[in-house]
Parts: sequence; structure tokens; C-alpha cells
Amino acid sequence: MSDQPSLQPSLQPSLQPSLQPSLQPSLQPRSHHDMGGVPKFLCEPIDTADHTLTDFDREVDAIRQILGAKGVMSVDELRRGIEAIPEADYLRLTYYQRWIRSIADNLLASGVITEDELRTALAEAAP
Repeated sequence: MSDQPSLQPSLQPSLQPSLQPSLQPSLQPRSHHDMGGVPKFLCEPIDTADHTLTDFDREVDAIRQILGAKGVMSVDELRRGIEAIPEADYLRLTYYQRWIRSIADNLLASGVITEDELRTALAEAAP
């Protein structure tokens, strides 16, 4: 017999809870971006039709891809930035608006752009 302990959950029930964390009740409150199973959102039908991307959507996606290819910002940073958006803003913004908000926040936080540069660019782009 081996001196190595067996990791089979059925042979060591004391390991089962740590091997199956999804069975443990969550000790932390749900974050506002985690909508799975929330009754408020279960009543809304899911639109499964193909969606046409707008020019804005394509441009935001292209910006994210360029930033990733240049090593300026990762997909994980994008996700963390989206999850950090305050709940009221998160629920109000569209999918790609959340992306551009996260991109801007990440670029500001990392010093790639300054607030003044962002304000100037936004003013120049305003209709």
C-alpha cells in the first residue's frame, strides 16, 4: 500500500466539502453583475435572435483587441473593470458601453491616458 494519501472523496469524506465548493452556501453577498438565478431577471425573456453590431460596438471591440495585442490591457482587466461599475450605471449601460467604461477606467488607472486627455477627446468627439 502506498504512503500517499488517497484523494478520492468517497474514501475521505472530510475532503468532500473542499473538493465541491459549489455545494457550500455562499458566505459573501452576490455582486450586482452576477444576475444568474435572480428572480427579478428570470421573468424577462431572453432574446436569442442574432444581434446586429453597431459601428460603436465594432469600434469598442477593435479598441479592446488592439489594447490586448499591444499588452496594454488584458481581458481579465476588462472583466474586473466591468464588475467594478456601480450597480446603477451597470444596469443602465449597454454591453459595449460597459466595455468602453471599463477600458477608460483601466487606461486612466494605469496612467496610459490622463483625465484631461480623456475630457479633451470626449469634447472633440461630441456632436
